[in-house]
Amino acid sequence: MSIAINTIEENLLEENKRGSCPSEFGFGTVFSDHMFTQEYEVGRGWYDAEISPYHNLSLDPSAAVLHYSQEIFEGLKAYRTPDGGINLFRPEDNFARFNRSARRMVMPEVDSAFHLEALTRLISIDQSWVPNQEGSSLYIRPTMIATSPKIGLGASANYCHFIIVGPAGPYFTGGFNPISVYISDDYRRAVVGGVGEAKTGGNYAASLFISEDVAKKGYTQVLWLDAVEGRYVEEVGAMNICFVYEGKRIVTPALSGSILAGITRDSVLQLAPTLGYEISEERLDINQILADIKSGLITEVFGCGTAAVISPVGQFAFKGEDYVINNNQSGDVSKHLYDELTGIQYGIKDDPFGWTQKVQL
Repeated sequence: MSIAINTIEENLLEENKRGSCPSEFGFGTVFSDHMFTQEYEVGRGWYDAEISPYHNLSLDPSAAVLHYSQEIFEGLKAYRTPDGGINLFRPEDNFARFNRSARRMVMPEVDSAFHLEALTRLISIDQSWVPNQEGSSLYIRPTMIATSPKIGLGASANYCHFIIVGPAGPYFTGGFNPISVYISDDYRRAVVGGVGEAKTGGNYAASLFISEDVAKKGYTQVLWLDAVEGRYVEEVGAMNICFVYEGKRIVTPALSGSILAGITRDSVLQLAPTLGYEISEERLDINQILADIKSGLITEVFGCGTAAVISPVGQFAFKGEDYVINNNQSGDVSKHLYDELTGIQYGIKDDPFGWTQKVQL
């Protein structure tokens, strides 16, 4: 299937273009001039693939996504390299996860090669929106929503797949400084057998109540425990979680079916051994974790995800008690991983894994 570029509408909206990347931006609030869209209908397949000016979507009030949350999304980044080029980081893995989420949510898959072509053409057109400030990137949000006008419960017959992009600074306003994390004792994010391992909005909607509540108390994120026993560590709201033992062994919760398989998590698991660290994926009891923090066996904790990259955790709160890690300071291991991983992403360091791809401009 070919991708059309809507030049007629482009000319009409030329005077309304937002232009190139602004000098100041946060995370996820500013978007580029163009977007990619395509439509799907059962029996017809994908059609009307095009790149056109950024615009609002038109939906019937009875569209299935608005009533039954049949939708998925992804998050990845493009990075400005020292030579002025643009790198993508492991896009095929994001597109593979997009399709896994689609299967779980009874939605059509998108050909990964076509997905990549659409994205690279969009970035090439809006290349002036890829920022070059230190620590910045172009955040990429592929999304699919169910659009059939129906309020009867069941999978939609029509879908819209779109990609929007925009410049992004650090996810957390404090940069690489440690964040504080509240461990939820009363609320749960997802259950094994549910949709926890799919990247779908319902998982995040379930987290909003407690996240907003503890934010008022000064906590940055929420750490979720398993939904059956409320005992085993799963993930943080915006990222996976890792624990460092005695500065040399990195332990992260094993994927259970309710934990999102993070691309950055997998990158850490592959990268860390090449830097001299031991790695382990285990079922982690929160009571043991907190005891190991108290005893000093756990010397660092960090989250990892596309948005945050590597984010040190300086403090946990659980059942009215605070647990401080590394004197609430970022540690050597998390900084080492951050420097090496971002070095690969921005093309500053060699990429022995073949993770990065140059966007043809």
